[in-house]
Amino acid sequence: MEYFRLAKEEFVAVVTFSRPPANALSSAVLKELSNVLDELETDPGVRAVLLHGEGRFFSAGADIKEFTSVASAEEASALSRNGQLVAERIERFSKPVIAAIHGAALGGGLELAMSCHIRLVAENAKLGLPELQLGIIPGFAGTQRLVRYVGFGKAAEMMWTGEPITGAEAVQWGLANKAVPEERLLEEARQLAHKIAAKSPLSVRATIELLNAAKEKSFAEAVRDEAEWFGRVFVSEDGREGVQAFLEKRPPVFQGK
Repeated sequence: MEYFRLAKEEFVAVVTFSRPPANALSSAVLKELSNVLDELETDPGVRAVLLHGEGRFFSAGADIKEFTSVASAEEASALSRNGQLVAERIERFSKPVIAAIHGAALGGGLELAMSCHIRLVAENAKLGLPELQLGIIPGFAGTQRLVRYVGFGKAAEMMWTGEPITGAEAVQWGLANKAVPEERLLEEARQLAHKIAAKSPLSVRATIELLNAAKEKSFAEAVRDEAEWFGRVFVSEDGREGVQAFLEKRPPVFQGK
């Protein structure tokens, strides 16, 4: 891999994005990230994924130089759709993806971070969608995900002014789960990833499916899905193990079956 490093530690995959100086996103970067996700999806030894950036930034956004080779609206739309598909791949990933954001997550960098299931941020991090300053708009589904997290007014303000918010403000706005001092960010994210990885993989996958269903389906449809998933996990080996461990007052040992 050219842009990502992968380390595995006790059911957690730590994915480090490294493309100095700003971890800019290009088509090649997105393709490699998709390949990394394909590998982790089928790895039974991975139950949670931690994504972070090396150097000064999580990701400062799209590779603007790549824009100069786009000659038509159709090509630009295809570029946008490619980023959307990778973001959707993360959002629908069957294992939890945690973003640890430091420095800056701007433009496409924030759009990818918003597709992760959980976001931990450094208190002094900068998060923003500055595309309108370039005369364009967010293209990796940022216009849609941002408004779902922070509401219409705040989403409009962030996009129209182009001004970033801090990690601490991102928590207040509902865009991030927790803000911590930058020096503690990776350790906090690791602890959270390991805590989640200790749960039943089947149950975690079910909740990912159902949380996405809550955004996309009617309440009646989503609760029917919940009942079906409840039945599947209830009779699973992990379901039996969890109940038995509780009765025996011992930690459960989940196998993902």
